Amino acid sequence: MLEVFSVTGPIYITIAVGYLATRFGLFEASDMRVLGRYVLYLALPALLFRALSQRQFTEIVNTSYVAAYLGGTLAMVVLGYLVTRKVLGQDRATAAFSAMGMSCPNSGFVGYPILLLTFPSIAGTVLALNMFVENIVIVPLLLMLAERARGAEAHPLAVLWGALKRLAVNPIVIALAAGLVVSIFGLPLPQPFVKSVDLFASSSAALSLFFIGGTLVGLPVAGMASRVVPVVIGKLVAHPLIMLASVSLVALSGLAPIPSPFREAVILSAAMPIFGIYPILAQKYEREGFSAIALLATTVVSFVTVSLLLWALAG
Repeated sequence: MLEVFSVTGPIYITIAVGYLATRFGLFEASDMRVLGRYVLYLALPALLFRALSQRQFTEIVNTSYVAAYLGGTLAMVVLGYLVTRKVLGQDRATAAFSAMGMSCPNSGFVGYPILLLTFPSIAGTVLALNMFVENIVIVPLLLMLAERARGAEAHPLAVLWGALKRLAVNPIVIALAAGLVVSIFGLPLPQPFVKSVDLFASSSAALSLFFIGGTLVGLPVAGMASRVVPVVIGKLVAHPLIMLASVSLVALSGLAPIPSPFREAVILSAAMPIFGIYPILAQKYEREGFSAIALLATTVVSFVTVSLLLWALAG
């Protein structure tokens, strides 16, 4: 267990440093928005481009991994929505964002730093595969569900088309596409460019965690427990368990079994706290307070759940 804490400890210490530095005025809340934009628009795209461009295409294509991650996450979306809507009696908008919180892990800001310490040889590839599934399928689908819950006049397909158009100019999606092109065609890159990309990519992990800590300052926590607790359980317990089942189903479906350490990485990816833009997406639908508290709760509680999962996987 001490070895597990040696992995998770630095991650959550860095988050705590970001929180304390912002809480006691060394940084302002507005500074966190600047850091977030830097990571989102420069550091993470550079990291994804490096992860894909420096590998053979055959190393990147992992149909079994994508099938397991996509299947497990879609199952969590459906289960999360049905439980919160039909069992807990939440309205459609709240149920939609509950399902989003249960199924969208923080692959970039928390997941990658943890994978970098646990499975460094595949951390970049796993991040790219996760980001591909989340940005191309899961997030557009959930936005369409949220728009439907809002009762908007726009047709759901129009909402989906709008989400896809925004993805087309998303730096993360552009970096994924560019990295794949370089990998497929084996394009040589000039060393000054490669080293510049490395500099930006290497800054991603620490700044991502510091940003997460800073954004947790000042969030209101009163009166949210009844809506937040199901999301915490769904994200940190149900999602990794469903992903474990998805990994087994992939093997039974006739696809190639997912080899280690990709098998452990896909389960660990599902156990991450909610992604950082969750409250931003919820703001349009007036669910930002609940979403921000759910983000805070999953980030704090994940220190225990991720540590226990690492210990179980090691066993």
